[in-house]
Amino acid sequence: MNKKTFFLPISLFVLILISGISSAQLPNPALVGYWHNWNDAGAPYIQLTSVDSRYNVIEISFATPVSGTDYNMQFAPDQVTQATLISQIQTMQSQGKKILISMGGATSAISLDNANEKSGFISSMNSIINTYNFDGIDIDFEGSSVTVSGGTISNPTDAKILNLIDAIKQIMLNYRNVHNKKLLLTMAPETAFVQGGMSAYGGIWGAYLPVINSLRDSLDLLQVQLYNSGSMYGIDGNIYTQGTADFIISQTEAVIHGFNTSGGMFNGLPASKIAVGLPACSQAAGGGYTDTAIVKDAIDYLRGTGPRPGAYTLSLAGGYPALRGMMTWSVNWDAVGSCNGVYSYAENYQRIFSPANVCSPCPKPTNLSSSVINASSVVLSWTVNSCAVGYQVLYRKTGTTTWSNKNINSNTGTTTLTGLTASTSYQWRVRSKCSVSPVVWSALATVKTFTTPAIRNETENKNFIINIFPNPANDIIYINLPDNSFPGVLKIFNSIGQELLIVNVKSIDQQKISLNVSHLAPDIYFAIYLSDEKYLNQKFIIER
Repeated sequence: MNKKTFFLPISLFVLILISGISSAQLPNPALVGYWHNWNDAGAPYIQLTSVDSRYNVIEISFATPVSGTDYNMQFAPDQVTQATLISQIQTMQSQGKKILISMGGATSAISLDNANEKSGFISSMNSIINTYNFDGIDIDFEGSSVTVSGGTISNPTDAKILNLIDAIKQIMLNYRNVHNKKLLLTMAPETAFVQGGMSAYGGIWGAYLPVINSLRDSLDLLQVQLYNSGSMYGIDGNIYTQGTADFIISQTEAVIHGFNTSGGMFNGLPASKIAVGLPACSQAAGGGYTDTAIVKDAIDYLRGTGPRPGAYTLSLAGGYPALRGMMTWSVNWDAVGSCNGVYSYAENYQRIFSPANVCSPCPKPTNLSSSVINASSVVLSWTVNSCAVGYQVLYRKTGTTTWSNKNINSNTGTTTLTGLTASTSYQWRVRSKCSVSPVVWSALATVKTFTTPAIRNETENKNFIINIFPNPANDIIYINLPDNSFPGVLKIFNSIGQELLIVNVKSIDQQKISLNVSHLAPDIYFAIYLSDEKYLNQKFIIER
């Protein structure tokens, strides 16, 4: 795997057939790096124990087939003795690092075409794992090693795919039986093998999807190579080019959200099982290197901690805070000074994933107020503070003892409570969240009160409706608001209650509003308009 589309590892936990909690835990967040078991003039050999400490998951590259076979695996240290490498692995593990053996690489085809080859693969990998006491294995099968010619994602029929799935399950089961703990499994396919399924399903296109799907319950981390790729479709139907923030965001969301293929639906994976895989510098890959500032902007947006850096809009407002981490080809390249600076990739990971300095004490919100109070809703506001990453509003009917709560996962000083009871007094208070991991809360602000008015009768309300057209809509909707309802606030929510858009309506000049909804996925949405003593809502549908 020298100067290749270097297959990045992906923590793919094998499907465990035994119930129980895994005792082999992948670090969270994770910085995964491939380590060269050879010396190279451009990216020299590094002693394993000299790897930068920020790398907490290290993929040893590579275990390869014995000459003349494509299934009987072997591994031997190239620069040190076996005893030295085993000792170095133990040292790294004592520091909390996870050390995995990567199988394959760019130039080593692996193909389990029948039961005998599957058995030989299992036996040889068991021996390698136990000899070096690796924490896990990494699937780096490339080219013709993984292809599809029939079947579907949920029901594969190709022998080499079925044998690979069975072999991984058996290797993991053997490991648990011997070591009484779970073997980590990572996998880093190129985009063609995963997101490429949106373009076609056959050959290499989408070929990893049946493997990922079959092993999803045991999968730790999927790190698709977001380089040496060219352009790929996003789930929004648009095409994005490698080396950009939009490419990182669109391709990462695709494997979380899921997408349809001609081989069936690929249901996405939790964000906690996804890492962003990129080359350490331009010399480490044939294409797709992305500047560290752009990488940070993209991942900040993915995690919900930064603004949208390009054209692509996430389908989930607030992003994916649980995104697991980053991966790179390679540790050796990252250590080279001419490769964008020594350990620039690790430094960028630290900037992105290290917790920010937490204010102590975490300041509580101030200047609490309520407005636009009607029979079933209220707008609550407070003054934000620079330390906060979110807020929690607690509210209850006056005279009761149980508080309900609403979480705001951004530094925003306003929220709307709905579903309230008319003619009722409520108490409310709010606190700041200054850190997500670990969670750090401020003291609660002083309790405030508001009272909802009585419900207006039908005669009073009949002229107060929102008109939306076209409905169903495709890319543009037009919203007509009723007379005598200004000023107010128009909000758009998705079907699971997430607030997607807010428009402050100040005068009758804004009675007719047009909104571009082309970035929203086909679904049911709700427009809610709040003004003094009025709470109006209307459902609309997006179809394409």
